[in-house]
Amino acid sequence: MYSALFQMRFGYRFVAVLAVVLSLVLSGGSANAQVTAYKQAVATAAANDAALAEFYKSRNYKSIWTGRAGKDGQRRKAFLAALAKAGDHGLPVKRYDVEGLRARLKAAKTGRDRGRMEVEMSRLFLQYAEDMRSGVVNPRQIDSGMVRKVLHYDRLQTLQAFAKSSPAGFLKKLPPKTPEYLRLMKEKRKLEKLLGRGGYGPKVAAASLKPGATGASVVALRNRLVAMGYLKRSSTQTYDAKMQKAIQLFQRDHGLPTNGVAGKATMAEINKPAEYRLRSIIVAMERERWFNQPRGKRHILVNLTDFTAKIIDNNKVTFVTRSVVGKNEGDRRTPEFSDVMEFMIINPTWNVPRSIAIKEYLPLLKRNPNAVGHLKLVDARGRTVNRGAVDFSQYNERTFPFNLKQPPSRGNALGLVKFMFPNKYNIYLHDTPSKNLFNRNVRAFSHGCIRLQQPFDFAYALLAKQMSNPQEYFQTILKTGRETKVDLKTPVPVHLIYRTAITKPKGGMEYRRDVYGRDAKIFNALSKAGVVLRAVRG
Repeated sequence: MYSALFQMRFGYRFVAVLAVVLSLVLSGGSANAQVTAYKQAVATAAANDAALAEFYKSRNYKSIWTGRAGKDGQRRKAFLAALAKAGDHGLPVKRYDVEGLRARLKAAKTGRDRGRMEVEMSRLFLQYAEDMRSGVVNPRQIDSGMVRKVLHYDRLQTLQAFAKSSPAGFLKKLPPKTPEYLRLMKEKRKLEKLLGRGGYGPKVAAASLKPGATGASVVALRNRLVAMGYLKRSSTQTYDAKMQKAIQLFQRDHGLPTNGVAGKATMAEINKPAEYRLRSIIVAMERERWFNQPRGKRHILVNLTDFTAKIIDNNKVTFVTRSVVGKNEGDRRTPEFSDVMEFMIINPTWNVPRSIAIKEYLPLLKRNPNAVGHLKLVDARGRTVNRGAVDFSQYNERTFPFNLKQPPSRGNALGLVKFMFPNKYNIYLHDTPSKNLFNRNVRAFSHGCIRLQQPFDFAYALLAKQMSNPQEYFQTILKTGRETKVDLKTPVPVHLIYRTAITKPKGGMEYRRDVYGRDAKIFNALSKAGVVLRAVRG
C-alpha cells in the first residue's frame, strides 16, 4: 500500500530510481562504487521507458552492451556492423549515427557513463528493430488512403529475445524475408552504382520519335536505352528494328502500349532520371516492411498502380485480369489494406452507397423525380416508394431518408457478380457493364471499388478449389437471375497494395505511375526522417 501511495505521489520514474539506490546502498562497500554508479545511471536513464525499465530491473541491471568481455562485445560488434549497413535497406542512417555511437562508447570510462550508454544502445536497438521490421514512418499519418495495419512488435519481448539469441543471427532475421524485398535490395544496389557512373545520361530532347528517325535525339534515346539495359552498345544513329524492339520491352516494363513508338507517354517515362527510379525502389522497400506479415498460400493481390488483380498460389500467379480502380479525386481513391474474401454474390443488387446517393443522385432527383429510373427508391422499412409521391426538393444531403437500389440485371452497376471481403471501407471486387474502360492504359475511374475485366473466370478460379465443375455451377445460378450468395469454403486473403516499383523474378524492374501521389508523400516523409539517395562510385 505504501509503495502504491509513494508511486502516486512521486511518479514511476522516481520510485524506480529510488528502489535501485536503496538496494545499492544496502549492498554497501567502496569497491562497489563503480557498479553502484553504473546501475544507478541505468535505472535513471531507463526510468521513463516502461519496456527498458522492466527489462533492466528483471536482470538486476546487468548489461547486454557495455560489459568489457563475452557476449556484450559480440552484441556491440554485431549491432554496429548492422547499423553501418542500414543504408543498404533505405533506412535513415543519420537517425543511428553509427560513428558518433562508436565515439561515445569509446569515451564511456566511468560507471555512470557506461550506464547511460547501456540504455542508449538498447533504445537505439529498439528503434532500429522497429524501423527494419515495421517501417520507418507511419502510413496512416502520411495519407488517409493508406490504412494498412502494420505489425508492431512488443519492445520488451524484443529485448529479451535479443539478449538470449545469437546477436548476428537475430539482427539478420529482422528485415522482411520476402523474395520481393531481397530483389528490391539487389536492384537498389545496381541503381546506386549506375548513379555513381552518371545515371541514365542526358534526356532525350524530342517530344516523340518513330522508327526510321535519325539524328541527335535518336542517339540520346539509344544511350538511355543502353544505360537502362534495354539495348546493347552500338554506334547506330537510326531508330532501327533493334531500337524499336528495345522500346517495346521498355513499354512492357512500364505498363504502356507496346507499339514500339516512343510517343509522348513513353518519352515521359524514358526521361525520368535514375534518381526518380531509386526513390520508387526505396519507397517499395518501406512498403514491404509495412507488409511484413504472412500473406496466405493462396491470396488475391490487387496492385492499384498496375490496374491488375491476381490470384497467387504458393508464390505463383495462377490467374490475372485487368482492373479499374478508384478515381484520383476526393474520397474515390481506393484505400490500401488487407482483409479476407468470404463469399461471392451472383446476380447482385446494387445498394447505392449513401455518399453517391446524396452527392450525385439527389441533385438529379430534385430536378427530375423520374431521373435514374433504373434505381428503386426504398424507405427505412425496406418498402419501395413511389417517386411521384415524394417532394425531393425538401431534402438535403443530411435529411435524405431513402436508400437507392438497383435490382439484379446485366445493366447493374456491379454487373453480374461481386466478390466480398467485408470491411468498413465498403470496398469489394465486382463485374461491370462498362467494359470499354479496360482498354484504357490508366484505369482509375470507379468510386473506389475494383472492377474486373474477367469476373466470371475469376469466379471459376476461386470455386475450382471446392468443386469439380465451377463454370457449370456458376452459370446455372447466373441463369436464374436471382441474387445468390456463394460461400468460399476456404476464405482467401485479399491484399490491396500500391507499388510503383515491382521486381521481376528473373531480374530487372517494372515501374508504374504514382496515380494517387502517395509514393511522393512517402518519400518526402522518409527524407524528413533522414533517408538519403546514394550514388556508389567504383
